[in-house]
Amino acid sequence: MPDLSTSPPSVPLDVIELPEKFTTSNPKNQLQMLPQILAAGLPGIEILIEWLQEQLGTKPTTVTGAVYQALYQSGIPAAKEYLDRELPSGMIPLESSRGIDYSTLQKLLAQQKFEAADKLTTEKLCEIAGADAVKRKWIYFTEVEQLPTIDLHTIDALWLFHSEGKFGFSVQRDMWVGMGKSWDKLWVKLGWKNGNNWTRYPGSFTWDLTAPKGHLPLSNQLRGVRVMSSLLSHPAWEK
Repeated sequence: MPDLSTSPPSVPLDVIELPEKFTTSNPKNQLQMLPQILAAGLPGIEILIEWLQEQLGTKPTTVTGAVYQALYQSGIPAAKEYLDRELPSGMIPLESSRGIDYSTLQKLLAQQKFEAADKLTTEKLCEIAGADAVKRKWIYFTEVEQLPTIDLHTIDALWLFHSEGKFGFSVQRDMWVGMGKSWDKLWVKLGWKNGNNWTRYPGSFTWDLTAPKGHLPLSNQLRGVRVMSSLLSHPAWEK
């Protein structure tokens, strides 16, 4: 008869099975499993850390973004220690052809502070465009055409990664093209317009993941369609 006093504590069968189930499931099921894994406490956090570690060096996906967010917001020391050690700047390369620092934008999005991140996104677009745009605090549509692809990709990738693929310029672009480039249809679908009434800024916008797909970033939409048209027509989004 085994000495139970020296036997390891039993682990619930579902926790034992979770790593394999999570690894072998499709992305949709992986997202659905996250609450169950987090509910397991530290063992669940360890499952997510191990899985995320295996994804390092691969192209970020909706699932890796959701797992990163889950670890970031868990409040469990082991998760914070791992992220601080292995991913101090997040999982998205903060590349810029103009020497722009996107670390604060990354942190705001990781914290799901979407309103502050939206304001900073506009500031960063102005910063990329140059001193005149920074001074006036908004950009001309002709300046949008000159924005470097690398920087637009970085900003877009940050929004995509931290929103489970729901927000970003490329999301808005795909929706616009899919609607035959109809602005009237797009405004309604984005939640920027209801009938003849434009959504009031900032109180009537939705600053969390319950927002409609493509709702954020606002892309300087208060400046009219020409800026938005230039942004969504930028070569950065060509496949």
